Order: sequence, then C-alpha cells, then structure tokens
Amino acid sequence: MKSIKIIIICVLVLALLAFIKIQFLNKSSTDKAPAQGKSIAIGVTGYIAKAEKFENKIFSSGTVRSNEEVVLMPETSGRIIKINFKQGSHVHKGQLLIKINDADFQAQYKKLTIQLDLINEKKASLKKLLDINGVSKEEYDSMVNQANSVMADMDYTKSQIAKTEIYAPFNGVIGLRTVSEGSYVTPATTIATVQQLDPIQIDFFVSEKYASLVHMNDNLTFTIEGLSDIFTGHIFAIEPKIDPSTRSLQMRAICPNKSEKLFPGSFAKIELALKETDNTILVPTEAIVPELKGQKVYLAKSGKATPAKVETGIRTDTKIEILSGIQAGDTIITSGILQLKPGADIKIRKIINEK
Repeated sequence: MKSIKIIIICVLVLALLAFIKIQFLNKSSTDKAPAQGKSIAIGVTGYIAKAEKFENKIFSSGTVRSNEEVVLMPETSGRIIKINFKQGSHVHKGQLLIKINDADFQAQYKKLTIQLDLINEKKASLKKLLDINGVSKEEYDSMVNQANSVMADMDYTKSQIAKTEIYAPFNGVIGLRTVSEGSYVTPATTIATVQQLDPIQIDFFVSEKYASLVHMNDNLTFTIEGLSDIFTGHIFAIEPKIDPSTRSLQMRAICPNKSEKLFPGSFAKIELALKETDNTILVPTEAIVPELKGQKVYLAKSGKATPAKVETGIRTDTKIEILSGIQAGDTIITSGILQLKPGADIKIRKIINEK
C-alpha cells in the first residue's frame, strides 16, 4: 500500500514537470515568432543608375576571305609539259603557270598557213584574169570564200593553242598543286588556287536591329585567334537585303595585309563603333528580367521592390543600354531577383557602383 502511494506521487511529479516544460517551450516559440502579418525583408544588392558617356559598339564574328580567288582549271584536254611556278609562292599577273602539249594544234595551224598561202596565190591569179574578163566573177568569189574559210580555221586553231597556256590572272599567292609535269588534264581538273592576300576581306553579319546604324566606309577593328595584333579596316560593301532565315544583314570589310599575317578562312572577332553619346544609362545585364511583352527591372523604393518596364538598346559584355523606363538616380536591384514580387520588402545590403 505504501509502495502504491509512492508510485502515484512520482507520476504526479513527472506530469507536473512535463506541463511546466511544455508551457516554457510555447512561450519561447511565441517570443521568437515575428509579429503576425509582418514579412521578412529580402536582402539585395543595388545599382544606382547614372547618365554616362557611352561609345555605342556592335560586336560580331566573321570570316577572313581573300580579296580575289581563282581556281586554275584548263580549258582544253592534254598532257602538261611545263609547270612554271613553285607551290606557295608569289606570282604576278600575266605570268605563265602551266603549259599543255599543243603539238597537234601547232601542226594544224602550220598546215592551214600553207593552204592559205596557196589559196592566196590562186586568188591573185584569178583577180588578174577577172580584170580582163578571163574568168567569171563567181569563180573568183569562190576562191575568196575558200581563203576566208581557211582563215577562220586558223583563228580557231590559234584559240585552241592559247587554251594550252594558263596565266596568273592577278598578283597573288599560288597554293598547292594537284598535278605534275606529264599529267593528263581535262577541263574538269583542278590544278591549284591563286589568292590575292593584300588587301584581305572580312565577311560578317549585323542584326537587322542595328542595320540602319551601319554605313559604307564605317571603320571597324578585329582580332584573330592566335594573334595579338588588333587589325583595322572599313566596310566597302553591304548586301542590299536582310537574310530572312537569320534576320541579319551581310557586310564585307577590307583591310591591308602587307605582312600576310591574315589567312583566308580565319575566324575574326569584330568590333564596330557606331557613335558616342554623353547621357546614356547603362545597367548590369543581370538586372534585366525578361517578360512575355518585353523586359523589366526592379527598383528599390521606400524599402519595397517596384517593377518598371524598360526598353533596352545596345548590350556589352556586362551592361545593357536603357532607352526608357528608368531615370538617373534610380536604384536598380541586381541580386535576389528570382525571390522578388511587386511590393516585396527589401533590404539593400550593398550598392555595387558606390565608391
């Protein structure tokens, strides 16, 4: 009986202690909880918009191409008897590069020359007889026609002989040949390529958004992978139509290449300066939030996140031009944007462009 009383007393004491602990925990939770209806401010970084000097530039990529390029192919079939160039060497306009065997054409031309001489002798005799009415006019005219026919054959043979010689069409560099002396070639045979490397050309594309800002003779700079040089050139040709598949406009620039450091086919990184403005507002690209109907940024106003629709312009590596929607002095939120909603409480931890 005594033991039962002890057990009951112990249970009551434990229950009392448990009750006291629960009350203490509930009070602590209540003390730590924020006041009902009050949200936690989101920590963000800000950027103060400023009007600054900005050089409007377009960045593009392009391909270097030779100023002139010709694939050498014979106009007639035959065996090569002479190769008059070294592979990879400079050639000058009018230089004989390839000679194809023309023995058959030369023999034909010689034969026609003899025929013409004989016909001319007969024609001269008939002319004398015609003057004294010794032959008919028709007989003399027939001999004249024979002479004209032979001369036409001679002209054709001369043109065939000319086709056995291949000359450099302009000053340039000739590439690797695919034939040797003794090779039999046809009009489908590729012999080598001649390219003019000074000056050099660069083909590139500009988005239709900027097409109206680029003009003939605009200067540009570009770099080539593996070279530390910065090359300069200018636009000398613009395609008169925008490519509907890429929505871009093709342009062609020209650049001196006396050192011949630039090779056709090289990849070029192009920088095209358009104009310089004094009062341009630029913001970090990470501040821009895309929407279905445009773009927006979040402004920090009175501790709240306030959305503002913006119109953007030129984009650089780190910033983007704002054409409308914000003013100099506005504080743009640049971090924590994914957590923001209109009217959300914010706390600016740092202004990233504040000195």
